[in-house]
Amino acid sequence: MKTKTITIAGGSGFLGQVLEHYFSKQGHTIYILTRTPTRHNDIYWNSKDIEDWAKILEQTDVLINLTGKSVDCRYNEDNKKLIHDSRIDATHVLGLAINLCEQPPKLWMNSSTATIYRHSLDKKMTEDQGELGDDFSMNIAKSWEKAFYSITNPKTRKIALRTSIVMGKHGGATLPLKNLVKFGLGGKQASGKQKVSWIHELDFARAIDYLIENENLEGNFNLAVPKPTNNQTLMKNFRKVMRVPFGISHPKWLIKFGAKLIGTEAELVLKSRNVVPKRLLDNGFKFIHSNIEIALDDLLKH
Repeated sequence: MKTKTITIAGGSGFLGQVLEHYFSKQGHTIYILTRTPTRHNDIYWNSKDIEDWAKILEQTDVLINLTGKSVDCRYNEDNKKLIHDSRIDATHVLGLAINLCEQPPKLWMNSSTATIYRHSLDKKMTEDQGELGDDFSMNIAKSWEKAFYSITNPKTRKIALRTSIVMGKHGGATLPLKNLVKFGLGGKQASGKQKVSWIHELDFARAIDYLIENENLEGNFNLAVPKPTNNQTLMKNFRKVMRVPFGISHPKWLIKFGAKLIGTEAELVLKSRNVVPKRLLDNGFKFIHSNIEIALDDLLKH
């Protein structure tokens, strides 16, 4: 296997660290574009202006952009602007920097989100048949992809990663849910019927690896397990794996009240995300973790 140079913009967070760990173990060279460089492979960038960081793209085979303010906050006007601008500015400046390269990256993968699809309990949202929604977070996702595809990069293959909820050992959705269960609050949330599309951190990294290696693939890809679970089953399996016998359920009004108290939005648990990775499956990708109980057993054991 030929080793590659992979540059991850906004790579100092949870997903960036998952990818850095996975790809560096395979012998690839990893650079992280970050506002707060502390290590030898960190490169400073402010995600708005072309500066010295752009030089690294000349020796980059794969550029992965994960930049964007977390949506785990209240959607007030200031935060909405930060969520929007952090994604769009970074995407624009990376697209411009690629086109200034003599030897541009062969592949540019840009973060998107499985939240782009509307709330759905029944219809499975695939890349070609999924229905895009119309509210703040879905419109952010649409603007993000529009910015990505509006930049013409003739020598660079492009993939938008519509990533679902990533379950990790040290980050992602696992930690807050684990804490709820630990304190006896791990019952179903609202009806519990809302679908939860998720992916294990290892399969997240493997899917990206697969997309890198299969050079004929481009466009939008859903990163989620083949069969979404639902909220009630998810919480039941958390309790089972953690050996917590009971969990108090939360009615909708309490979730909305609680979200306000902790400075987040209720839609993060109330929205039904029924997303299926049709294009990955059609192209032969095999998941290691598609069963929620086995995945949680792997992630929650020390």
